[in-house]
Amino acid sequence: MSPVRPLRMPAEWEPHRATWISWPHHEPDWPGKLSPIPWVYAEIVRVLAAHEHVEILCHDPGVAHAARAALDAHGVRPERVRLHEVPTDRVWLRDSAPTGVLDANGDVILLSWQFNGWAKYDNWQRDNEVGRHVAAVTGLPLEEPRRADTGERLVLEGGGIEVNGRGLLLVTEAWLLGDVQVRNPGLTRADYEDLFRRWLGVARTIWLGEGCVGDDTHGHVDDVARFVDERTIVLAVEDDPADENHARSMDNLRRLRRASEDRATGPLRVQTLPFPRVVTMNGERLPASYANFYIAGGVVLVPTFNDVNDRVALDTLGRLMPSHRVVGIHAGDLVWGLGTLHCLTQQEPQGRPEDHDRVAAVAHPPVCGP
Repeated sequence: MSPVRPLRMPAEWEPHRATWISWPHHEPDWPGKLSPIPWVYAEIVRVLAAHEHVEILCHDPGVAHAARAALDAHGVRPERVRLHEVPTDRVWLRDSAPTGVLDANGDVILLSWQFNGWAKYDNWQRDNEVGRHVAAVTGLPLEEPRRADTGERLVLEGGGIEVNGRGLLLVTEAWLLGDVQVRNPGLTRADYEDLFRRWLGVARTIWLGEGCVGDDTHGHVDDVARFVDERTIVLAVEDDPADENHARSMDNLRRLRRASEDRATGPLRVQTLPFPRVVTMNGERLPASYANFYIAGGVVLVPTFNDVNDRVALDTLGRLMPSHRVVGIHAGDLVWGLGTLHCLTQQEPQGRPEDHDRVAAVAHPPVCGP
């Protein structure tokens, strides 16, 4: 099934109408450490709300009440935040919420991928409905991309796709072409490239190898490589040959250099980000990575880990994105949930002014908050 007209996924730094998050409530995501997580979320919303609107899904009335109390305690601008009672299994909206794309007229369309718990967990059915809830709140049209061969909904997650908004996409082979946590059995590299072209406006797909060690998704690109402008990619690189991330990052660096030399893709500028110190909890290595930053309207939120490389990462991103304010958010507790800032956010692009007016006029008031 193909879209009826050309679509384009805008880059993350292009204008947003809002950022979507879901308030934390699923204790097994942070076993034994859920209590500090809402305060991390409140700080994230405080920073975001100074730059753009924030829409927050709350699992039930109790979660909504707790969210409002935490936001009030952090002095969050109330006119920039709306809370909506929407049941969810987990809160990683980068993967369960819809991907916003623009049609040829500049209007926003929401793409709701099939979500199946990263082909790993069995409690995903409520998260699979998030796209429809977002569409109901915004009044934006919703499409469900399907496989051309079987007609089944296409399984994808937002953390696995990274675009520059001008025809280039980064993705890993481990995520889509490996034999672990298989999303769409039978689909080939060429099949995926065709789907990316039709649904995201991608002219060229750059295939990296693996994600980072500890990644529960088995290969999401947003922990290792990100665009910061149309031609600049930051790549997480581990210099220590004894660390498992070293071989992975060296392979990804070689792949990006080859892509840059390809006349159809390059030239590209590749800048490196360090990894922080190894972060573990109960003997489990966690996917701590500065590449999991989130770009909103005039601000970049960067996960930090009380490590000397925090400053290197913040300075690097500040130099590469001088028009943005770069803010570190401590993620030492957050990463125990196997994700950080990019994983928990999903941007809603800004469409034409007429499109924005239609969204603002939707008769779907927030359940809690102004």
